[in-house]
Amino acid sequence: MIARYDGQAEWYDDYIGSGSAANFADIAALLGPGEGLCLDVGCGTGQYLDVIRSTGRTVVGLDRSADQLRLARGRDHAPLLQGDATTLPFADGVFGTVTALWVSTDIADFAGLLKEAARVLRPGGLLLFYGVHPCFNGPHIEPRQDGALIIHPTYRTTGWHKRSPWWREGGVRDRVGMSHVPLPDLINAFVDAGLSLDRVSEPREHPIPVVLAVKAFRRP
Repeated sequence: MIARYDGQAEWYDDYIGSGSAANFADIAALLGPGEGLCLDVGCGTGQYLDVIRSTGRTVVGLDRSADQLRLARGRDHAPLLQGDATTLPFADGVFGTVTALWVSTDIADFAGLLKEAARVLRPGGLLLFYGVHPCFNGPHIEPRQDGALIIHPTYRTTGWHKRSPWWREGGVRDRVGMSHVPLPDLINAFVDAGLSLDRVSEPREHPIPVVLAVKAFRRP
């Protein structure tokens, strides 16, 4: 598995820094109060670790990119591990909570990630996905200046997309690429992983949603 953010960590941390705070309240509310261990899969530079901790949980971060983890270690005191989200280095049922924040566009095997996340969850444990809305935010979407979106006929093309002319030059997807999981595949990945959906929402107040959140629990 390629660590696509190696060499991009400082740029990326600065790029998302001003916008990540807009998600804090929604993530905390979706998680709700909790306790015990929480694994943040794809923790990146650690921008959300303290939000997870604020809910009462003890957070552990994992990311593929050593470069991103370097910045996360400078930001937070949580235990941080380098690893592959589709082959987690943990025993079954270790965590009461798993968070997967903004990961669906950065991994080729989102279904594999969810299966591993479900494996390391204890029965009844919570998994929160919060990330790119696959219908209105992805490699098939071309934003217009008036706020409308052009949806290109590549929506059903799964996996990694080649760069398209409407991608913003120098943006995160131009730099590291983008994977796409259509909405049915995304939802079915939860079901196939043995997770029961509790709540699906479109956080933030954008007229056209850019964020999708899925709250699910591991079935007994």
